[in-house]
Amino acid sequence: MSSINSVFYADSYHPIQAGSIDGTDIAPHDNAIYRAHLCSSFGLYDPHGDPKVIGDPYCTLFVGHLSHFTTEDTLQQAMSKYGRVKNLRLVRHIVTGASRGYAFVEFETEKEMRRAYQDAHHSFLDDSEIIVDYNRQQLMQGWIPRRLGGGLGGKKESGQLRFGGRERPFRAPLRPIPFDELKKLGIPPPPVGRYLSRSQVPSPPRREKHSVSQEICSHGSSKDQGDYIHRRSSIEEKAGMEEEYHYRQSSNRKSSVEKDDKYSSYETREDHRQKNLRDRDHRSHQRRSTDEDRDPKRSKRHSRDRKDRSHDEHKSKKQRNEERQSFSRDNGSDY
Repeated sequence: MSSINSVFYADSYHPIQAGSIDGTDIAPHDNAIYRAHLCSSFGLYDPHGDPKVIGDPYCTLFVGHLSHFTTEDTLQQAMSKYGRVKNLRLVRHIVTGASRGYAFVEFETEKEMRRAYQDAHHSFLDDSEIIVDYNRQQLMQGWIPRRLGGGLGGKKESGQLRFGGRERPFRAPLRPIPFDELKKLGIPPPPVGRYLSRSQVPSPPRREKHSVSQEICSHGSSKDQGDYIHRRSSIEEKAGMEEEYHYRQSSNRKSSVEKDDKYSSYETREDHRQKNLRDRDHRSHQRRSTDEDRDPKRSKRHSRDRKDRSHDEHKSKKQRNEERQSFSRDNGSDY
C-alpha cells in the first residue's frame, strides 16, 4: 500500500490536529481553529449539556447532507430499511424552522445502528447524497462542534476543512513527525506502520463489555427489555430483603450484648466510686504523715501554738466574765 493512499482516523478530537491534513500541525492556521482551541482548553463546551440530546449514544446515528425538503417522515421511512427506528430528531433553525441539513436517528439496538452505518453512507435521499457517522458529540473525547470552530469535513470554498473523520481522513505524513511538540500539546501522533486504505471503513466505538445498558440494549424488542428489567428488579429486591433480615438479626444480637454490658458497666462504676473514696482518704493520710516526718519541729510548733491560742481564748473569756460581774456590782450600789 503506497503512502499516498494511506490514511488514518482520529479516535479523539483536538482542534489543531483537526485542521491539519496529515494530523501533524502544532499551531492553528485560522481563527476558527484558534477559537475551537480556546473552547477546548478552558472547557467552554459541554457535550452532555444539551437537553435536546436524548437516547442511547451507542444506538444513535448522525445523518448529514440532508436536503432541505427532507422531513421527519421521509427520513424515518428511509432509515427503517436498516432497522427499527426508536427516536428521530431533525435539527431545525430556531427562528425560521427550516431544516439545518442534519439529523440524529436512534435505533432499537446497536446492531441495527451498525448496519445503517455501513450501508446508508453515500446513499441518496430526496436527490441528495447523505453521509452517516456515529454520535461523535457524546462518544468522541474532546469533541468541539462546527459552530465553535471545530467539527469535521467542510467545503473547500469555506477554507475551513476539518480532517480525521469518515469523510475526510488524515493522510499519511510525508514530512518528519514532530513527536515532542505533539506530546506537549496533547495531540496523539499518527499511527506509524498501522495506516488504513481509503476502502477500509473505521468501526464506531463499542460499548463497555460489563455495562448494564448493553445487556438491556442487546435484548430485541421492548417487551423483552421489560421482562429483563422486571427479572433484574425482582432479583435485586430479593437480595435487599435478605440483606435487611441479616441486618436485623445482627442488630438484635448487638442490643442483647449491650444490655448485658449495661449492668456490668453499672457495677463497675459503683466499684470505681468506692475505690476513689478509699484512695482519697489514703492520700490525705499519707500527706499528713509525710509532713510530720519531713519536719517534726514544725509539727510540734504548730501543736504548741494551737494550745497557746486555746489558753488565751479561755483566759480572755474568764477576764470578760469578771469585768461584767464587777460592772453589775458597781451599778447595783448606786441605787
